Amino acid sequence: MEKTNKLAILLNGIIKENPVLVLVLGTCPTLAVTTQTVNAFGMGAAATAVLLFSNVAISLLRKIIPDKVRIPCYIVLIAAAVTIVQMVLNAFVYSVYEALGLFLPLIVVNCIILGRAEMFANKNTVVDSALDAIGMGIGFTLTLFVMASIREILGAGSWMGYAIPVLCDNNIGIMTMAPGGFAVFGILIAVVNKFFTNKPKKSEFGCENCPTASVCAKIACAGCSEKKEVVAE
Repeated sequence: MEKTNKLAILLNGIIKENPVLVLVLGTCPTLAVTTQTVNAFGMGAAATAVLLFSNVAISLLRKIIPDKVRIPCYIVLIAAAVTIVQMVLNAFVYSVYEALGLFLPLIVVNCIILGRAEMFANKNTVVDSALDAIGMGIGFTLTLFVMASIREILGAGSWMGYAIPVLCDNNIGIMTMAPGGFAVFGILIAVVNKFFTNKPKKSEFGCENCPTASVCAKIACAGCSEKKEVVAE
């Protein structure tokens, strides 16, 4: 049972609570860095590393951090992780570091990082928080990678920097611009909502489900019932 729960935590962020396509968080970096798959993967990996560090650190310190100053403390921990990631990228993958530009330090205020810190890491154990971070990070990275693949293939006629025959000479330039990004983003959200999210059960409308039932004294409902009876007769 415990293994099942931990697996559910890990898989939760990939589809069911995907941070981009379901929770609609981190939209700005999603649209900005998905023009090329290499940059998208770099942003996803960087955000995952920061998310893992911050979730684990906040879970460890959740009983020590005063409730009144928890958000500033979270930001300090996240900023420390982002600084480390920046230094690593600058030293070993400078091209990605340069391409991500301003969006790399802005991971500090990324809604995904702060959201998981507040909603999950602050209330759960270190292991569960680490699994949540990995799952959310994988979901974020996969979303960026899929979006970037679509936009790069259609917009630039290439994938991972390699030119694709025919498409490289017949690309759709708008796909590398903001309108193309919003179009792909909207289509992916629609696909996920259609096939992968749980649909709410439909309920019959009646007095018990009416938000104004307490003030209408069921007069309107009674009137409707009388009209239905007259029509039936």
